[in-house]
Amino acid sequence: MLKLIVKWLLSATALLAVAYLYSGVQVSGFAAAMWAALIIGLLNTLVRPVLLILTLPITVLTLGLFFFVINALMFYAASGLIDGFVVRSFGAAIIGSLLYSAAGLIIDSALEGLFVAKR
Repeated sequence: MLKLIVKWLLSATALLAVAYLYSGVQVSGFAAAMWAALIIGLLNTLVRPVLLILTLPITVLTLGLFFFVINALMFYAASGLIDGFVVRSFGAAIIGSLLYSAAGLIIDSALEGLFVAKR
């Protein structure tokens, strides 16, 4: 449970960093970043697997590059659900989702080292 809360806080911080680094993404404050990180996580958990299955043929044709489009769709959809989180365009959603995904990889690897399961 603690790992989930820490990951949520770090993901919100990463979202603020994305907004700071890239002008196509705007976050009004830490509370909006917390909500946006939660919504992005929920969309990635509930909606993304369905989209991955439905778009499998085009993903195979593009050699997996369509995954970037699906990630951008989740990022862009979250901006439509949160008032303090704005993504200016779909192109901005692609760049923002790439930056956010890179930060998520760093967060996951750092948390894996901190929360090692004891056997």
